[in-house]
Amino acid sequence: MNMQLARTEIEARTAALVADLKHLEGPLLPILHGIQDEFGFVPGEALPVIAEALNISNAEVHGVVSFYHDYRKEPAGRHVLKICQAEACQSMGSDVVASRLKAALGIGFHETSRDGSVTMEPVYCLGLCACAPSAMLDGELIGRVDEDAIDEIVEALRK
Repeated sequence: MNMQLARTEIEARTAALVADLKHLEGPLLPILHGIQDEFGFVPGEALPVIAEALNISNAEVHGVVSFYHDYRKEPAGRHVLKICQAEACQSMGSDVVASRLKAALGIGFHETSRDGSVTMEPVYCLGLCACAPSAMLDGELIGRVDEDAIDEIVEALRK
């Protein structure tokens, strides 16, 4: 996808998506998920379009986007690596896993590598508590992340 989308294109595509979803009860979250699916992030230009269509303030839309960690304000890398930071994973060493991955990839949470290959994000429960610590790479769950799994993740991202 062209990362230099014109404001008018963003607004038009956002308006179409909002029109499809605004009938839902509590439509803001589904609309924001749809926007992120459409563009790979939630462009700032989309917020006023959403606010106007739902008859809410720009600040309300911005507040929701900034509150939930899952919404990105910029495009993600080609790969998205999510590291669980919930209590079960923390108790099983997710902080160490995150530190090692940050060092190996040269990025921190909410950052994308310079070459655009990977974005690393924290996530607060992947539902794999019995297999902690866990991660998700491009939508694929990884349980019991240990040194070998870290090496495999890094190797997969370098291909």
